[in-house]
Amino acid sequence: MTTPSHLGEFGRINRYFKPLAAGFAGARGLTDDAAVFGVPEGQELVVTTDAMVAGVHFLASDPPGDVAAKLLRANLSDLAAMGAEPLAYTLITALPKDVGEDWLAAFAAGLAEDQARFGIHLAGGDSVSTLGPILLSVTAFGLVPRGQALPRRSERVGDPVFVTGTIGDAALGLQAVLGTLAIPAVEPLVTRLRRPDPRVNVGPRLRGLAVSCIDVSDGLVADLGHLAEESGCAAVLHAGRVPVPAAAAGDPALLACALTGGDDYELLFTAPEAARGALADLSRDTGVPITEIGRTVEGPAGRVEVLDAAGAPLDLPRRGWDHF
Repeated sequence: MTTPSHLGEFGRINRYFKPLAAGFAGARGLTDDAAVFGVPEGQELVVTTDAMVAGVHFLASDPPGDVAAKLLRANLSDLAAMGAEPLAYTLITALPKDVGEDWLAAFAAGLAEDQARFGIHLAGGDSVSTLGPILLSVTAFGLVPRGQALPRRSERVGDPVFVTGTIGDAALGLQAVLGTLAIPAVEPLVTRLRRPDPRVNVGPRLRGLAVSCIDVSDGLVADLGHLAEESGCAAVLHAGRVPVPAAAAGDPALLACALTGGDDYELLFTAPEAARGALADLSRDTGVPITEIGRTVEGPAGRVEVLDAAGAPLDLPRRGWDHF
């Protein structure tokens, strides 16, 4: 760690966090006990919260700017999965006392960079000390037209399953960082681990196209299981269709890791067959690949059958990440 800060709680807030709230009037300059803002006519507020712990969600040695980016982007991904546009966020930092000002300055700079990129501002939060590892939490707010938020639950069975982007980059990147995997061209995978790409330009445009949607955080197989369980159906996943890193495509163990590793923050959704053309247009307009990878089917709620390229069941050691 670094030299401890002597600014104190409010000095830290004034120096590092108050500038992050300057673009959002509802934050009231972080001078009051809470933010105050309204919801425009015809809109609904979407709220999501994610926490990250050093040693669980990121390494204590990760650059602070990367930690800030991953924290904020994980929440933006949840908003995108609901079809919402980003509005504002609150932040809780629980930091050991030996976390110094240089760490905090780099962390705040990472937030500022992503705020500008994604059009969101800090609305408030809390700053506390802890005897444990670094704990960070963001509650993000988004807006969606009334009645148009994308659900996780679908009332339909038999629809194709689609996913944005690529799957498995972060899982392989983590193995590379931990020194358990040596493959060429690993830097892009590590970048995806530390700075995922929340599909904020795709999620809102899935309104009217997607029937159900979830973001992939726990692993593709696990999250497809969540989506199917909420919809009261099963799903079939064709592993050979899933866009994975080249190294995973030719290695069964790495393919299993890619399918179940998580931290992808891609959008996984079902849509009617008639939407394929519109989804192709959306992919072309945004530059984000959208790939059909399976289908929902009649069967036990939440069951996911993963098939290999030959159509045979693929045996996976696990479905995805589970904290407990």
